[in-house]
Amino acid sequence: MAGFQLQRLGLVMEAEPGNPLEAEGVLNPAAVRGSDGELYLFPRLVARGNYSRIGIARVRFNEAGDPAGVERIGIALEPEADYERRPDGGGCEDPRITFFEPFQRYMMTYTAFSPQGPRIALALSKDLLHWQRLGLATFGPHDAIEFDGVDNKDASIFPIAINDPTGQPALAMLHRPLFPGTRPEETARYPAFRTADLHRESIWISYCPMALEGREPYHLGQFTSHHRLASPVSSWERLKIGGGTPPILTRHGWLIIYHGVSEVAESSSEGHHLCYSAGVMVLSKTHPRLICYRSSKPVLTPSLPQERQGTVANVVFPTGIDRRLDLGTPDRFDVYYGMADNRIGVARLDVPDFLPPGALADHPDARPET
Repeated sequence: MAGFQLQRLGLVMEAEPGNPLEAEGVLNPAAVRGSDGELYLFPRLVARGNYSRIGIARVRFNEAGDPAGVERIGIALEPEADYERRPDGGGCEDPRITFFEPFQRYMMTYTAFSPQGPRIALALSKDLLHWQRLGLATFGPHDAIEFDGVDNKDASIFPIAINDPTGQPALAMLHRPLFPGTRPEETARYPAFRTADLHRESIWISYCPMALEGREPYHLGQFTSHHRLASPVSSWERLKIGGGTPPILTRHGWLIIYHGVSEVAESSSEGHHLCYSAGVMVLSKTHPRLICYRSSKPVLTPSLPQERQGTVANVVFPTGIDRRLDLGTPDRFDVYYGMADNRIGVARLDVPDFLPPGALADHPDARPET
């Protein structure tokens, strides 16, 4: 098999007619297997006024083993904490969930739509049904870069402890801070050939010191050290790159399906039309700050009507991934993604036997992180 390829399997979830909690769509789900072996989605449910909750749904499979729909179960989180509510609404958005092995708990990262803007929040669960909020993630500085007070989204957690820059085991999180001037609507105004601000337009790995006290988490959410991971390289991600599915270990290393933003051909003087696509990155198993492979072209771009037309046009946005061990195929993954910020689709990825040639691992002007 040559390279990484995503094969669409179809639509798996859309808004339920007459359900006010889903009046403006369902999108961007987390995906995780429960202790019962069932696959659960945690979709963002959007009510009127862009008011978002995080739902719970069980995936239904057809006789061939392909995802065919969902059974709605309830609500995992809705805006209750001060950092999830605003005078004009609020929201709990775009979750990712990882079973964190050192604590034997499920960890959720999600976007809290706070009075200050979008921030990364964390929650913890033993059973996927009951969630304990851990509050907002906080970040120490990195050289002259201040992360706190900066909008941030699309975070995900590694499932095992990862060594921090000092060699100590830590809870490691991928994230992409939205520094002022680095949103795709803003970078689209810059010349096509420009020098990216490597520190402010990159995905980062941040580390939270980890300790065990009676196997309960302690001081989670305080990220004190950081490695810059990757900045835009290819034309399909020229305007922005950001997180996608949580890292999952494969024969080649840590696999992530991330998102990149470019302009569509029909952009005009009246405005810039954005296109969200998905690509593949493989990180070193032992040192995840090192990129072993990065796709030079997207593995999924908006082409279906449901991806090109919706709340936000021209969007495929990967957020959930499921290893198909239930089919006896450990190199096969189903990727769940948002379609035009309105529906949820699923595509299949078979990991190749060998890593193919890829794009530059990082921007050619980047200096190695120590």
